[in-house]
Amino acid sequence: MTGLAETIATLQRLKVTASPAPVSTERFEETLRFGDNPGQLKMFSYAPAGLKPGAPLVVVLHGCGQHAEAHAVSAGWTTLADRCGFAVLAPEQASQNNLNHCFNWFLPEDVTRGHGEVASIAAMVEHLTEERRLDPARVFITGLSAGGGMTAAMLACYPELFAGGAVIAGLPYGVAHNVSGALSAMHRADERSAEALGALVRSAARSGRRTPRLTIWHGDADWTVDASNGLKLAQQWASAQGLSETPDERVERDGVARSIWRAPGEPAAAIELNLVHGLGHGTPLSTLGPDGIGAPAPYMLEAGVSSTLEAARFWGLMPAAASATTARPKGVRPGAARAKPPLSAILSRAAVRPAPAAIGKQVLGSIEKVVTPETARVIAKALKTAGLLK
Repeated sequence: MTGLAETIATLQRLKVTASPAPVSTERFEETLRFGDNPGQLKMFSYAPAGLKPGAPLVVVLHGCGQHAEAHAVSAGWTTLADRCGFAVLAPEQASQNNLNHCFNWFLPEDVTRGHGEVASIAAMVEHLTEERRLDPARVFITGLSAGGGMTAAMLACYPELFAGGAVIAGLPYGVAHNVSGALSAMHRADERSAEALGALVRSAARSGRRTPRLTIWHGDADWTVDASNGLKLAQQWASAQGLSETPDERVERDGVARSIWRAPGEPAAAIELNLVHGLGHGTPLSTLGPDGIGAPAPYMLEAGVSSTLEAARFWGLMPAAASATTARPKGVRPGAARAKPPLSAILSRAAVRPAPAAIGKQVLGSIEKVVTPETARVIAKALKTAGLLK
């Protein structure tokens, strides 16, 4: 991209990040030494009082502009940990790695087994599992946006570590290799076949292969990471597991369209794709009522359905009846909602090719929410130079 090096140099001089001021880590414990840390990430963890040996572990990866503890608390994972009895691991990106505080889900050096950020997160999982004597057969991982992209990378690169995953507003593994490729992938799903994308997953881990169960959540009004990425991610993993790219079942209930893939002879879903009608870019929350958890915040959106509760149900961390999708309370509209397109349009959106200027406008609109005006002007200049903004 023309002018990209100059833009990065300017941003470095400004020394600004998209992340808000760090929240108190009173509830979370930071571990400074946990093994090899080639990705230079920070490790935070939370365990309910009296947590017994053999408890499960949930790894929670924040999105851009978020911090580990704030994201885990807002999503409701600490509340659910108290209720259900599991530990929470919350890796955190460092500003020197990414100015926008995003996990580098698109850089080969950070999403290759044994290297970079994925190796750091794997080391954290192994350290905490051993230190707390947690159940290595019940380790799960989830992430939002860039954290969702990194969740897909962790499941691909270290499948032996995880029993299941949940990708929220994320992307398939291996669809970008640099910044410009990441921006393109966010707004236009990869055009490769499910088989070609599945091959990326199959080749990511050299040993210890197992097939983590995967639940995917995406808003159909998400203009930051196009919802067609959710379908492509599901098809990638279906191919990687030898399943048809067409789901075995589709169910629509209370504003959520759920597609289900099952392995032959298995009653439980191997893969779920959940499209939340009218939801923008963020984690769907259900904070109201006696069972509500989490708290609305930037990119943490009240939707009348909680992906946190639903992921815990999907993984077997809580009874299905206690976390079944509930009807959206009267008067509650999904956060950052827009006009609701039909499901057929969402499922076919992978073929849509936005004009370059439209991509630039969408990117700038998202960036302006989390950076200073001076930084936004620098980025806008770079987008214009690249022909992505008028």
